[in-house]
Amino acid sequence: MIITRAPLRISFVGGGTDIKEFYSRYPGRVLSTSIDKFVYIVAHTGNFGNFIMKYSKTETVEDVLEISHTRFKEALVKMEIPKGIEIASFADLPAKTGLGSSSSFTVALMKALYSIKGKKISKEETAQAACELEIDILKEPIGKQDQYAAAYGGLNVITFNTDGTVSVEPVFMDFKFKSKFENHMMLFFTGMTRSASSVLSGQKKKIDDNFETYKKMSDSVLVFRDKLLSQDLRGMGEMLHEAWQRKKTLASSVTNDSTDALYETAIKAGAWGGKILGAGGGGCLLFMAEPGTQEKIQEALEKKAKGLKLNDFKRVHFGLTVSGIDVLFNSSNIL
Repeated sequence: MIITRAPLRISFVGGGTDIKEFYSRYPGRVLSTSIDKFVYIVAHTGNFGNFIMKYSKTETVEDVLEISHTRFKEALVKMEIPKGIEIASFADLPAKTGLGSSSSFTVALMKALYSIKGKKISKEETAQAACELEIDILKEPIGKQDQYAAAYGGLNVITFNTDGTVSVEPVFMDFKFKSKFENHMMLFFTGMTRSASSVLSGQKKKIDDNFETYKKMSDSVLVFRDKLLSQDLRGMGEMLHEAWQRKKTLASSVTNDSTDALYETAIKAGAWGGKILGAGGGGCLLFMAEPGTQEKIQEALEKKAKGLKLNDFKRVHFGLTVSGIDVLFNSSNIL
């Protein structure tokens, strides 16, 4: 049996510049952090003679090509895994929340399958394997930031170079400031979910029209990093607000009336700034605000969400983590 774990992530600035249509012409950059919410993969080999996949439903098939879950199917084909394997996935938060869960799933899955084959791979190799599966094989219109964030873990500036390589530069914080930073952030699940692929497809079609905006988004990562290192919390919050205003111009699917109403409610209640996480269109909202104003902000948001009939709206408490992809348990017979 193999158990792997990959973290979810929060992306502060630069999201969207990690797609090839942009970074092949100008370096893309993202500043993101892993958080203490995870996706788990449990893989077990035995003599039951089938492929058994367990997620929101259970699939039991004799032929790998009969698996309907595309990530499971293509990963098993790529790794040439024979039948006689059972794989289950679990997550601390729902899918499609803008926290990179799909790529965290893929990172955890690829690490588990390589482990089952008796192959040790680095964080870089794990991220590359996940990118190959999602972007090259499944042809999803996504970027590379989530795979690298899940594989490496921690707070990083991730640079997507024009030659296709990726550089991961850790950003180190004082322990006391880390706690202060965490206490100035608020994360809310809006109750609305969406497919990142559908949102990003619209954005990719307008890369040329928005190229200068993408350049500003990429360059802002270095400014945000400097504000973080100088412990300018308010400045970081204001930069999130600026970044969100830019992001909304990329495609109409990035936001909607309910998201805009929630965002404006938080700003009026005292938040310095914030953003929708992930591609947009739903998922989670991140805000930065003084701890003393957070109760007021939360109450205002809960009232607004109730009026919008967002019954699943809730605050998500989290912490930053340095953990990337981990093998938590390995007692597998090597295939």
